[in-house]
Amino acid sequence: MSSLWQMLVDPFQYQFFVKGLVAASLAGALCGLIGVYITLRGMSYIGHGLSHAIFGGYAAAPLLGVPIVLGAGLWGLASALAINAVTRSKRIGADAAIGVVTTASFALGVALLTRFGNKGPAFDSLLFGSINGVSAGDLALLGAVLVGAVVTFVVLHRQLLFSTFDPDVAAVSGIHVGLMDTVLMVVLSMSILATLSIIGVTLVAATLVIPAVVARMVTDSFSRMLWISTVLGTICGAVGMYLSYHLQIPSGTTIVLTNAAVFLVALVATRGRGLSRTAGLDDHTDTSATVLAGQSARI
Repeated sequence: MSSLWQMLVDPFQYQFFVKGLVAASLAGALCGLIGVYITLRGMSYIGHGLSHAIFGGYAAAPLLGVPIVLGAGLWGLASALAINAVTRSKRIGADAAIGVVTTASFALGVALLTRFGNKGPAFDSLLFGSINGVSAGDLALLGAVLVGAVVTFVVLHRQLLFSTFDPDVAAVSGIHVGLMDTVLMVVLSMSILATLSIIGVTLVAATLVIPAVVARMVTDSFSRMLWISTVLGTICGAVGMYLSYHLQIPSGTTIVLTNAAVFLVALVATRGRGLSRTAGLDDHTDTSATVLAGQSARI
């Protein structure tokens, strides 16, 4: 019994693990929070795409003599705004815009790393996350982005809510829908940048989507969705990081697998009925979404 207890508490004696656990919890909360807006807008693919775009910034920044966080952040922000501008022009669809901008950026990052070598974070850490790669700077960045996201969503709650569910009515009501889209893209790009060291380029999209989808499966209230998704993201981040230490596999992998396990539990608990609530997540005009907005407005 004592040996089992010792094994359970052993990771907490290492400072790198404690930092990683805090960072994973913050990253999970951040992804869970913004993931609600992303999934309800039918933008699930953009989280995957922007993480690949930011990878290009990670590769290019050291070669340009720019701090990695600043360079990758500006690169990701520029990619997000470019996708938003192309999508709003209605010349091509959002999925096509995301595919062109983000895959080109990712390919450029791979080309730069291959040609000039890696002068920043380890390649594997960027792709899959790393429990060993968390620094005090990462924690500060995560905390700042999380606080910024919470403040943004509180201050702009009504505008973001109605531009999410019914952009046409929101525009008629005097809400600047284009500005709300830009604000959301900025928060999303900063969130992805802050979480890449923990979750990795290839897996961050899952942490954006799964908690929000599970929350949608168990509730019809937008406000409760925000709370449930944020709490689930936090718990899955912490549990995933803890399992990463014992299993000796990348932190992003265990965090995503933990999220997937929660999804399966929710699926079994709702006996599949919860999936019907997620059917309209890719449709802005879905009737259930309009009802959800109305319910949230009364809460």
